[in-house]
Order: sequence, then structure tokens, then C-alpha cells
Amino acid sequence: MNLVVNGDAESGPGGSAEPVGSVTGWVVGEGAPALVAYSVGGGYPTAADPGPVRRGSRFFSGGNSPRTALVQDIELPRTGATGRAAVDAGRVRYAVTAWLGGYAAQEDGARLSVEFRDAKGTPVALSVLGPVTAGDRGARTGLLERTASAAVPPGARSARLLLVLTRSGGGTSNDGYADGISLGLTATATAGATRTGGRK
Repeated sequence: MNLVVNGDAESGPGGSAEPVGSVTGWVVGEGAPALVAYSVGGGYPTAADPGPVRRGSRFFSGGNSPRTALVQDIELPRTGATGRAAVDAGRVRYAVTAWLGGYAAQEDGARLSVEFRDAKGTPVALSVLGPVTAGDRGARTGLLERTASAAVPPGARSARLLLVLTRSGGGTSNDGYADGISLGLTATATAGATRTGGRK
């Protein structure tokens, strides 16, 4: 089960390269995001470019701001196989996934972080995905998958997602792109050691 709301940019206003004032499920912390349709063209990623196999019709971009940031706070389950008791016993793992990318040879990019917090809001663990560089993409417009997984730290009660889309070159368009953002929890039979890391 994906705990992220609107991690695929499909809900709410958008569909063009024009920035939107609000994004369903997310708080716009900075900048002016756009939820761009894969059909827009004009150099933006299309359905034929690298990206999620089961992609929807839209993806996140940085709009026209040098730096755009979206935030989403997620309360972890209270009960059940991945509830608080299981978390505190070290028997729950998380997996975070995002498709991140950019435009051609430009270094505009996207970064997703997930920060687990305890009941007081104190950070207890952090995983960061991206950015995906132009070299990673072979100087081709598109999005590549990045993942990380580890044990949910005991005491964790919430997770804060931070998606940052950054313009590194000239021009007015922030061509940091993201799609297919997910966070899932899995119950394990025994307590596991905490380990974080990404896969390229």
C-alpha cells in the first residue's frame, strides 16, 4: 500500500507547463510547481521517454522557479502488522521509490527525502533519493527510478516527504522532474538492523 497522497501528480489542477497555486496532498513550501502532462511536448518528457512503465498522464516539474519544494507529512499506522508496537519492536521495514529526472544535457534535477520523526516531531532517520544527473540519463530527457529501503526506526510515528526540484542552469524553466513517488511498509518476522541506501 502506498502511503503517499498524489505521488503521481494525477490529482488536482494542472496538465500544462503553467505553475499551479496548490498541489493535492502536498504543501507548496517554496517556488511554483507545475503538474505537466506527458502530452505537452515542447521538450518536456513524453510517454516515449524513459519513465515509469505504468505512468499516468502527468508528472511534477519545478515550474518557473529556481527552487521548488513540496512537502507531505504522513502519519504512520497506529495498529496492525505495521503499527506502532511492531515499529518499536523493529519488525517493520519501509521502501521509498521515486522516478526522478530532467531535460537533455541540463543539470536541473529532483531530490526526494523521507524523514522519519518520533511523537515529538524529532527526526530519527533520513533517506534521500537523487538527484539524477544528466550523465545518469545519458543526456536524454526522461526519468529514472531510485529506491531505498531500511527498517523503520523504533519510536517513529510519522514521515515527512520533501520533494525539491532545482534549476541549475539558465533560462526560466525549472526542468527538475518527478513521478511515481511511493512509500510502503512491510512487516517482518524478526527485528532487523537499520540500513539505508539507494539503488542506481
